[in-house]
Amino acid sequence: MVMAYIIFVNPLILGFAGVPGLEGRGLPFAPTLTVTCLTAGVLSIAMGLVSRYPFALAPGMGLNAVVAFDLVAGRGLSWPQAMTVVFLEGVLITVLVLTRFREAVMDAVPLALKRAISVGIGLFIAFIGFFTAGFVVKPPTGPLPVGLGPLAGVPAVTFVAGFILTAWLVARRTPGGLLAGILATTVLAIALNGLVGDWQAFATPGAAQIPAALVSAPDFSTFGRLDFGLFAVMGTTAAALAIFSIMLSDFFDTMGTIIGVGGKGGFLDARGRLPRANRVLLVDSLGAALGGLANASSNTTYIESAAGVTEGARTGTAAVTVGVCFLLAMFCSPLAAVIPAQATAPALILVGFAMMSLAREIAWDDVDEAVPAFMTVLTMPFTWSITNGIGAGFVTWTALKLLRGRGREVHWMVYVATAAFVAYFALPLIERALR
Repeated sequence: MVMAYIIFVNPLILGFAGVPGLEGRGLPFAPTLTVTCLTAGVLSIAMGLVSRYPFALAPGMGLNAVVAFDLVAGRGLSWPQAMTVVFLEGVLITVLVLTRFREAVMDAVPLALKRAISVGIGLFIAFIGFFTAGFVVKPPTGPLPVGLGPLAGVPAVTFVAGFILTAWLVARRTPGGLLAGILATTVLAIALNGLVGDWQAFATPGAAQIPAALVSAPDFSTFGRLDFGLFAVMGTTAAALAIFSIMLSDFFDTMGTIIGVGGKGGFLDARGRLPRANRVLLVDSLGAALGGLANASSNTTYIESAAGVTEGARTGTAAVTVGVCFLLAMFCSPLAAVIPAQATAPALILVGFAMMSLAREIAWDDVDEAVPAFMTVLTMPFTWSITNGIGAGFVTWTALKLLRGRGREVHWMVYVATAAFVAYFALPLIERALR
């Protein structure tokens, strides 16, 4: 249920919902919702069966915004051309998986950074929860990047009550405490929405109200629309840089999620490596390609999988169950729309809290390890990007080792990854120089 929001948020982002000046340029809502559920369902089931881990997949938040606002709105690509970029980066990542290069990079990550990635993802998940609940907002005016949301309204009361209830259930070690908290908070939201009547927070998809219909027919009209004319529109070099940028983000987002959720679930070995990692990476890479082909945006392993792990999920059965629910949502989207953000946010925050426990395993008295770990942890939530956090950690780790004359301690794969991140962070300058 903590992933239910993606069913509606992905179509809203790809549809430019509420964005001035971009009305009518987005993908239509109904078919985008259908392919969102279809790809997430098929890939989550595949992940559960192939890898036997409780990792669910869905269109990646952040990546979908890059596709919509950078490739389409910013660079003038059509939707089929933008989705072709996603499809091609998925094909390239699949090649890297088949050659085991992607797994080799993941295994080469220093253990301190792996632990920091887990902690950073925990903070990121918690921040997502606060943000989606409206408890933390971006102020419309003023210099501050974030601020406290309105606390006087019924949505805030619902969120706070739901958080306290869910925390109480978790503290009592109630089986299925997170799920019970989501359901109970949803019931409370429906009741309060019925009393207030014009609760604006629930006026968009995800409304806390009993739907008029429980079933809707899926729409597959956008599936399979690709256009390789993007190279003519952007130019070969610019198109290659766009593919590289999204590929690198996809590459390390998944690595961070696997390490973070795997660490919380106890799946990693003593060296921080995940057994059967290549199976996970293969399904994930195919998810990027399928997401582009379906016009759903790149599908990736989801950090919200940590919610299932926190509840005790240890096998692929959890991923298969999530996949089946996504497939059912294609036909029952009005029912799925009942769950509001204020009901799922407490679960996300408590999952983030649980992942923070790995912070005590970082050697904070060793500056060579602690500073890169600190950069990793802070950069993820503050830049809203797992990739940026991992990149900050890699660059800081490598720079400190070299400056202290300990460069031989750095694995050559880490040097390769660091060089890739330097190029990634320098992409705006590179693109400007090529214009």
